[in-house]
Parts: sequence; structure tokens; C-alpha cells
Amino acid sequence: MRVYLPATTNVLRTLLDEGRLPAPLTVFAVTPQLREFYAVSDAGADTEELEYAALLTAARASLRLIDLDPLAARRRVVLAADVPDASVTPMDDPHVEHGAARVTSEVRMADVASAHVDGADAEDDVRKAVNVVLEADLGSEDAQFVVDEAEGHELGWYASQEIGTVLELL
Repeated sequence: MRVYLPATTNVLRTLLDEGRLPAPLTVFAVTPQLREFYAVSDAGADTEELEYAALLTAARASLRLIDLDPLAARRRVVLAADVPDASVTPMDDPHVEHGAARVTSEVRMADVASAHVDGADAEDDVRKAVNVVLEADLGSEDAQFVVDEAEGHELGWYASQEIGTVLELL
């Protein structure tokens, strides 16, 4: 199953250095809950649209991780990885994001299909969003506006073999 793992630049470094990320991990994927949500709200989205929604939700979660990691570059990071279906358990809780899941297997470098990383032009907006993302989660419209500015930047796509080069450029 394709999953989208929210990360930071330091998580990328760990993946590159150690070749794996230990389980359990919180990820986002095309779960039954995500399908149901979009079937109701969007008159049925196709798989590609659902995967993009999971990617964007992981990018929002990356903001929260950056908030916890003061040494990480102020760029959102999402890893797209393929893991065994049996290792993915959707979180069926109305208080978590649609598509949230837990992965019980480690994610190895060989499992990673791509990395999605903000460009340098997003850093100021991401820095501002990191400072208010929790307020946005709690319903602040002003904070949500700041987060929306960061989320307006498209993530760059990098093949797994390019991750080292991306880290060198940060």
C-alpha cells in the first residue's frame, strides 16, 4: 500500500544514514475512512485525487513535526513509501484526520518511492505556519490563514535516489 509519511529534514537524514525508519509510524493513506469522506463531500474522487489528499494531509502533519524539531529546516517533507498492506491499520477515530493510519513495519529506504519537499521560496511561510499550526488546529481563523499561505506552496518531487542531493542543498 502506498503511504505518505510526514517528516522533517532531520527524518530524511536519519533515513539516509540508517537506511530505515523504525515502526510504528503514523502515516496517511487512501483508507476506507478517506474514501468515505470524499465520496460524501466530493461526489466521489478517483484514486489519484485521494492519494493527493493523503499527501496534503501528511504535509500539514509535517508542520506539526517541524514545530517539535527546532533544528529541522523550515520546509515540509513527506515521504511516499510502499509498505505491506497487512502492516497498515487505519485510525477509525472521528478526532483524527481522514486517512490517518499506523504502520507496524519499518520503512526502509528501498520502500521509499519519492520525497516531497518544499523549495527555498516556502521557508518564510513555513516558519510562520509552524508557529501557529496548533492554533489553526484549534480553530483560529487568523492562524489558519497563515497555515494556508504555507500550504499554497507546491511540494517539490524527488526520486528516492535524489534525497541525498536534496539534503546537501539545504
